[in-house]
Amino acid sequence: MDPFSIFFLILFFFLVFLPQLAHQSLLKQRLTLIREIEKRRKSRVITLIHRQEKIGVFGIPLFKYIDIEDSEEILRAIRMTPKDMPIDVILHTPGGLILASVQIAYALRDHPAKTTVIVPHYAMSGGTLIALAADEIIMDPHAVLGPIDPQIAIGKETVVPAVSILKAVETKGYTKADDLTLIKADMAEKAIRQVEETIMKLLEGRMDKRKAERIAKTLAEGKWTHDYPITPELAKELGLPVKIGIPDEVYKLMSLYPQTHQLRPGVEFIPIPYRNEKPKT
Repeated sequence: MDPFSIFFLILFFFLVFLPQLAHQSLLKQRLTLIREIEKRRKSRVITLIHRQEKIGVFGIPLFKYIDIEDSEEILRAIRMTPKDMPIDVILHTPGGLILASVQIAYALRDHPAKTTVIVPHYAMSGGTLIALAADEIIMDPHAVLGPIDPQIAIGKETVVPAVSILKAVETKGYTKADDLTLIKADMAEKAIRQVEETIMKLLEGRMDKRKAERIAKTLAEGKWTHDYPITPELAKELGLPVKIGIPDEVYKLMSLYPQTHQLRPGVEFIPIPYRNEKPKT
């Protein structure tokens, strides 16, 4: 075999097999650590972590969000969990499909044993909806949740808040709006009402009705922009069952879900914990 062919075979191996082997190694490490967390917390641990991992032949990133496949898998995991066993959901997501998020939230709410959602960094939109279903939300001091105000598609690539559509129509006047805008306004009104009703159902039985209504309106009616960060302190003020303090194993687990490597990384540091040392005398 000539040197060029050998070089091509070696290059082919690096491009095809090494990324897959590395990914399989990561999967094994994740499962091992998840099992350790389960033993320590005596619970079923379910992860819903959305990052951009390079696992393809050419390292093409996969953009992830909550979808129907996620809801199918999580519902399956919940069904496989004994009714007297607690469930911990480690949640890291920008949100996603409202249908999938609602399915996950209802299944988590209906589990008889204690349910906990752990948020190491962020759980926005549909992720926040899932968090509302849990008996307890554990957050890093700087982690955030987000509003759950519905977003309506305008065209193929543009999405706008439902509440903004209603305000625009009210400002312009319903009689002056075209038919398509009126249809969008009707959809927006229904979407807001549906999200509020879902939030109310998730909170039902865990707080009084008036408090649940206030939380539902705050999160669904566009008080903030869709990417507004709801800190642990603000979440507590709203009345959510938030506890601050993430188990160290969860941070370690998050490190096993790497982001795509940029050609020029924007963040760099020596990845070891430092300890303050007393000066020698």
